Amino acid sequence: MLLTVSLGWALLQAGRFLLSPLLPTIIDDLQITEATAGIALAVFQGIYALTQYPGGEYSDRWTRATLIVPGLAILVVGFTTLGLVGGVAGFVAAVGIIGFGKGLFAIPSRALLSDLFTGRRGRALGLYAAGTDLGGLLASGLAILALTYASWRTPFLPVAAALGVLTLVFVLWSKEGYTVGSPRLDLTRTVKRLISSPAQRRTLLAFALFYFMVGGFINFLPTYLIEAKDFTQQFASVAFAIVFVVGIAIKPVAGGLSDRFRRESIAVVGLLIAAGSLTLLSLATTEAVIYLSVVVMAVGYKMEFPLADAIIVDNAPAEDMGADLGAARALFLGANAAGPAYVGIVATYVGYVPAFAGLVGCLVLAAGLLYWDTRAR
Repeated sequence: MLLTVSLGWALLQAGRFLLSPLLPTIIDDLQITEATAGIALAVFQGIYALTQYPGGEYSDRWTRATLIVPGLAILVVGFTTLGLVGGVAGFVAAVGIIGFGKGLFAIPSRALLSDLFTGRRGRALGLYAAGTDLGGLLASGLAILALTYASWRTPFLPVAAALGVLTLVFVLWSKEGYTVGSPRLDLTRTVKRLISSPAQRRTLLAFALFYFMVGGFINFLPTYLIEAKDFTQQFASVAFAIVFVVGIAIKPVAGGLSDRFRRESIAVVGLLIAAGSLTLLSLATTEAVIYLSVVVMAVGYKMEFPLADAIIVDNAPAEDMGADLGAARALFLGANAAGPAYVGIVATYVGYVPAFAGLVGCLVLAAGLLYWDTRAR
């Protein structure tokens, strides 16, 4: 199950990350504006965020497999549609379908691993989260091949085929049954449970600030290096790829450490490392120091992803694990979506240094909130 759902996450993230390098070609081929493309991606992100909580709560009431299998099947349909159906309407429909399938898969798959690896939850979630970075690297290679030898639609078809095979593997290996119960959701009870104590409220705020920072940083890193540090597009792309390479290595390590030591303490260390390196990146003027700061920044902030999931799951009742994680991640993803808008507006009217200084402030405040939790408990 660990191998299957982690590989599934990596493959769907590869398909999702393909959209970024292929977007200029997609805009040109479909003859749409950047605004239309942005709206389509916003549809994807919005559907993905809104599906987090229902996917989690239904997986608690029914079974994890009851959500995971349809989620994978819908992803196959979405990526196949993206690879075959033409026109703007087809593109928007495809990314919407992908967002829905990803949302159904994301929380039940994490909850399944949390069920199976109670003693090594951090390590399991770290391996799973590393799929994001593996998917990013895979997408970079597929995009280059597609732009060189084929059309922008071509790489989405092998992603769909691989996910189709993985769906069959999951069905064969899963020992869970399939149960569909009441469709009623109890969001009010979930929210009350999540914010029932000051410590949990601080935890939610801390990771919302972190996800806000991630949205601003990762979406603007290549542009920032080109505009503010005089990097070429090739060197900026190398720096961007380094972030994914570091993530593959550091996420399982951070998750494993959090199984042995207090998760909040490990998270505070990662946030402070990220804050210091992001400050260094803003001040650096030489290529070597810039690359070094990007590497250290990646070490610090990539640590947080498995820790955030594990901390939320640790604090949740076993019977409501999926619902709590889904609701919390909906909050985090909402904050993540606001990050690029913040950096874009501030960088346009004030500059990148103030924009990134605000991101440093988010990291420091998040670290302070989590440190408060370690002192209070």
